[in-house]
Formats: sequence, C-alpha cells, structure tokens
Amino acid sequence: MDGSGPLTVSLGEIDRGAVALAGGKGANLGDLIRAGFRVPNGFVLTTRAYALGAKAAGVDPARPTEAAERLRAAPLPEGIADAALKAYAGLGSGRVAVRSSATAEDLSGASFAGQQDTYLDVLGDADLLDAIRRCWASLWNERAVAYRRANSADDRNVSLAVVVQEMVDASAAGVLFTADPVTGRRRRASIDAVAGLGEKLVSGAVNPDHYAVDVTRRRVVQRPEASKAPVLSDQDVLALAELGDRVERHFNAPQDIEFALDGEHNVLLVQSRPITTLYPLPKDAPDPEQDLRVYFSGSVFQGYFEPFTPMGIQFFRLLSGALSGMFGFPVKDAVSGAGIFKDLGMRLYFDVTPIVRDPVGRRIFVTVTSMGEARTSTVVVELSADHRLALARRSRFRSVRAIGGALIRAGIPHAALSVMRSPDVTPERYVREVEDLTRIDLPVDASAEQRLDAFERLILTASPRMFPRMLGTI
Repeated sequence: MDGSGPLTVSLGEIDRGAVALAGGKGANLGDLIRAGFRVPNGFVLTTRAYALGAKAAGVDPARPTEAAERLRAAPLPEGIADAALKAYAGLGSGRVAVRSSATAEDLSGASFAGQQDTYLDVLGDADLLDAIRRCWASLWNERAVAYRRANSADDRNVSLAVVVQEMVDASAAGVLFTADPVTGRRRRASIDAVAGLGEKLVSGAVNPDHYAVDVTRRRVVQRPEASKAPVLSDQDVLALAELGDRVERHFNAPQDIEFALDGEHNVLLVQSRPITTLYPLPKDAPDPEQDLRVYFSGSVFQGYFEPFTPMGIQFFRLLSGALSGMFGFPVKDAVSGAGIFKDLGMRLYFDVTPIVRDPVGRRIFVTVTSMGEARTSTVVVELSADHRLALARRSRFRSVRAIGGALIRAGIPHAALSVMRSPDVTPERYVREVEDLTRIDLPVDASAEQRLDAFERLILTASPRMFPRMLGTI
C-alpha cells in the first residue's frame, strides 16, 4: 500500500473490484448494495488507513505476535481516528458492528473468512476506536497467520480494512449456503438460524435450527424437530432461499451468506462470499435440474486428500479406459479415459449416477463405500431421497445379470476360483506374473517419446490382465 487513496469510503461507493481498498468482505457488501440488495448502512476504514496505522506502530510482518501486540497497544494516528469518527457520526453514532475485511478474504480460491475478528454492539467513540485496533491486530493472530501459510498467502502482501455497519435489531440471524456444503448439491439451500444475534451461532453457544430447501421446487425439505418452536417460519425460509438464489446469480457462484432478520422479518445481508469448499462441476455436466449426477471421489475413499499431478491424473485416465474395456465397455479414446472418469480440482472423481439409480447397484455401492471413508455411504443414502435420483424401473434379475456378465467378461470369477484351489501358491504366482507383464524391453538410447509410448501401452495392456488376478488374490 503506497499511502494513496481515501481513509474511509461509504459501502455504497464501492463494488467487488475494490478488494485492494476495502478487503473481500467490504467489496462484496458494496457490490450487493449497488445491485439493490438490502445491506445495513455503513462505511469502510480502508487498507490505506491500516497501512498508515501499521507503519506508525512499527509492524514487522516477519514477527506476527509482536505485530498484533503493537497494533492493539498503539493509539490510532490522529488523522485516521478523526476520519473514522466522522464517518461514525454520519451513521448517527449508534450501535454498530465492526468487522475485519482482509484483502485475502472471501476470494474464490480459499476461504480466509473467520480468521480475523468481528465485534458487535459497539457503542461510542472510544469503543469504536478500540474495536478497530483489535480488528487490525487480528490480522496477525496465530490462527490467521497459520491459515495464510497453509494456503501459500504471503504475509507481506496482505492488508486489512474494517467494515463498520449499523447494528440490526435482529429477531433472528444465521448462515445461508446456496448449495449444500456437505453433498455439493446445487440448487439446494442450507440454512442455520438462531433467535437474536448471529454471534451465538458463530461462537457455538447455541445449537441452530437447520433447514433445507429445494430451490427449484420452492419446497422446504428439512425442518427442526416439531418438539421445539422454530426460529424461522416456512415463509421466512423460502424467502431466504429465494434471496440466496438471487445473490448466487449476481455473483455467478454458490454463496455462503450471513443474514439478519429485523423485527418485521425483512432480511438484511451482512456478508456474502463464495463457497470455496465446493468442487467445480465437470465441463460436460448436464443441467442438474434436468439430470442430476453423482460424482464419487476415488481419492477421498482411499484416504488421499491432496491433488494429483498432471501425470498422475493421466495415469488414472489410461487405467480407467483399460479397465472399462476389460469389463466389456470399450472406450473410443484410450488417452481420454472412460466416460465415468472425471478430473475435478486435480482429484479423481467417477460418475456413479447409473450405479446409484440401479436397484442392485445402489445397495452394493452403499455396502462397499461403508467399508472405506464413512461419510460417503451416509451422503449416498441422503442423496437417494432426491426425486431426481429415483431408482430405475428395472428388475433386480436384469441388474444382477448385467453385473455378473461384466465380472465374467473381466475374468474375476475365474481368478477367484484359482485362488481358492491353490491359495498357498497364488501370491508367488501373482508376483511372477506381474513381473512378466510389466517388463519393458527398450533400447538404451530410446527417446522420451518412445518411453512414454511404451509406458502407455503397458497400462493399457497389462492392467486388464493384472486386475482380475489382484482381485482374486484379495
């Protein structure tokens, strides 16, 4: 920050392009106001103010603990304090919410939200200036620093603005996800709400009411238990889902929204950011309203959560094509892999929709996944209730015959019988066969292209022969 730019700006004067000046939270709120959404009135103490305050306090990004202590202890430079109090007076000097808005926050690549501090019900000049200092200091708290380092964000390149907004006399508040954050299902709003201020939800002081909405059909599909009085009426829930849909369309991405309802049940937005935990949909994914698809994470099922390298992804593409042909479903392009193979976020995913829709396939899939990563089978059971994933009208005999035929074509029953006949010698025989299958004869001076071609041929030809033997051994 070079020291140029205003110290304060009204929220209504900025838009989503003002992240460098107002931080992610402030920029998004300003954009919502300009688009006509209801947002509490307020202003932003900009990153220029932080840069000047940090310089005056002697902040060194290489010493985060000391930086936080210096910012908490040092008084705001006179010009910054005057600008903040003047803007505060413009709001009527009443109760306000003071929120940190970092330049690395609310971005599409990672969610830094919640790493810095927020203070509610702040009243009076002295308390406002104190809340600003504490927000500045929170840029250097242990949690925020660790999270930035885990996400490769350079401490020297981050800054902080402070959003100051009129407090909403909230009858209820909460969080609205415009897509299901657990299953990744689009067009299914997920809402958690508490009576009064949302701070009780964020702090975990109370258990929120949970609601789910089928946005397309405008139907509440999940409510709190009937034994307790709900925080929100169905009308409130549907209004929130519709509002969330509009916000999602505005930002062209699923949103994580914080909201408050005033005494007349008008909804005010106090924050909106992308849901960064959602994986992108495949480029060839159909409209989920017409054809909902289920993508299964092979990586997570195996307990591997890191992204693959491009070479690793291509290996599994080739492998999927080879195994698809082994089961009797040859692919047109071996390099592109089987149609069920999907590369999302450099992780392995498979389109298992036909399996989930099959009477026998679904039962087998739930049973198998329950043996691995436990949450997968739970999610599949939940998805099964969606009308778009209703079981296909086919006899179980037909399903069993199709599955059995694929196993026979792959030679798996024969391999299993061989193991049963001679279990003691099978492991050694399997090792010898693998060594024979994977032996590649290439001249010493073979080019890189020749070596790559040989490796691709090995995957395509050896995998169908090794896989049945491996399963039989298991």
